[in-house]
This record gives sequence, structure tokens and C-alpha cells, in this order.
Amino acid sequence: MKYGVLIAGIALVGSGWVCTASVRADEDQLAYAVVSEVPKDKTRISAKIAIDGTVTDTKLLASEAIANNLIWRKLEICHAMRLEGQRSGDGFRVTSVRVVDGSMLPMALQGFAGDCLLKKALEIAPLVD
Repeated sequence: MKYGVLIAGIALVGSGWVCTASVRADEDQLAYAVVSEVPKDKTRISAKIAIDGTVTDTKLLASEAIANNLIWRKLEICHAMRLEGQRSGDGFRVTSVRVVDGSMLPMALQGFAGDCLLKKALEIAPLVD
């Protein structure tokens, strides 16, 4: 009798772990990104994105709440961001965005951000005179 209750308890706890894991799959992921091209369409922005140390080129897809955000509307090439959202087949659906300094990016993105800013400065600086 004791062993039957113990086995039933273990089965219930095990099923709770499975349910918890499936809920976590729907939660927002933390990501960092640098805009890699001049944004033309503000709902789909090309960027280098780092999730769990892996850097990929992808599209940032603005959710309806984000598309009206002032930060999102003013994005330019080389802007660095801290994002929350979910991966999808088309890209990364953004639910929260915060612009950050390039030094706050993961090391995997800092080199790209620095190169991007240098390139941007060299292309724009001669036009200032």
C-alpha cells in the first residue's frame, strides 16, 4: 500500500514537470539585437540577434503594441536593443524593447555593433561639412 501511494505521487510530480516545461515554451525569451540594415518597413527590421549565445541574422517582427512604440518608430541602423519575445518561422516576434548601449550587448554582438558604428560614422561624417 505504501509503495502504491509513493508511485502515484511520483507520477503526479512527473506530470507536473511536463506541464511546466510546456508552459515555459510559450514564455518570452530574452534576446539582444543590433539593427543591421536601414529599416524601410518598420514592422520587419533586419538585425543580428543573440539568443543564448548564438548569433543569427533574422527579422524582428513588431507586435501591434511595439509598432506604435516611439523607440521602435525611431530605429536606425546600428541601434542596439534588449528584446523580449518569441521565435517564429518568420523571425523573432518582439513583445518588449529597450534600447541599450553597445557595451551592454553580449560579447558576440559587440564587435558587429562597433564595426557598424564605425562604418556609419565614415559614411555620414564627410557629409557634415
